[in-house]
Amino acid sequence: VQLQASGGGLAQAGGSLRLSCAVSGRTVNSGVLAWFRQAPGKEREFVTFSRSDGNTYYADSVKGRFTFSRDNAKNTVSLQMNSLKPEDTAIYYCASYASGVYYVPGSYNYWGQGTQVTVSS
Repeated sequence: VQLQASGGGLAQAGGSLRLSCAVSGRTVNSGVLAWFRQAPGKEREFVTFSRSDGNTYYADSVKGRFTFSRDNAKNTVSLQMNSLKPEDTAIYYCASYASGVYYVPGSYNYWGQGTQVTVSS
């Protein structure tokens, strides 16, 4: 399984960015996929995960601003980020679930390379 994230960049506070993650070796319409992020000097943290039944869960810090989506035809997942804040600045990773607690990084066994998101105030 390979994941490749793209779409990061620089945005102003209040702006938007859309991240994409191209997945190979598994289909995005089965199992759990997630986005995590890691800010400088901090641990990697859960952003959102989505199950194959369509249920999607968000960290409180991004709820109402970020949206997870899947494109089964392209076998990609995306993260639409609106109303960005400087505290959203981090490297964002897409990840494929293995087992365990959904919002814990150790439960995921395949990771994309990460894409940098920087939000200026």
